[in-house]
Amino acid sequence: MKRFLLFVLVAAALAGCDTTVKKSELESVDYGPRPQYWQAEIRDYLKIRLTDPAAAIVEFRAGPTQLYQRETPLRKKEWGWAVCVWVNDKNKQGAFDGFYPMSVFIRNEKIEHVNGGPDDDNLLGNRYAREHCEQLGAPFKK
Repeated sequence: MKRFLLFVLVAAALAGCDTTVKKSELESVDYGPRPQYWQAEIRDYLKIRLTDPAAAIVEFRAGPTQLYQRETPLRKKEWGWAVCVWVNDKNKQGAFDGFYPMSVFIRNEKIEHVNGGPDDDNLLGNRYAREHCEQLGAPFKK
């Protein structure tokens, strides 16, 4: 029963999160210069988080493009040069599980925030990753 209540609360919170970004919010932050080494930075990030980094399939689907993530009750404000990445990693049994999306925010050649992926594999993180990938031009359909 407690799990069901928690699920209902999380679902209600997700439904109430307005992620629409206002023009004034977009103009209020400094994105910094467009990153040059973003692919290497993302691969290094994944290398220590994936089950089998050597065999994993990492596809850079869109970006880097300036993107702003509005603050909500469940996520803090993020901005930067965003990249949509699709990853297919092996599970502990050695089989591929299928692709999942990630959205990665980079500022000053450094990863500032990641939605989805190994460190944020939950309902909210996956929702943001899918939404950002769609905004960046690489909608994730499973």
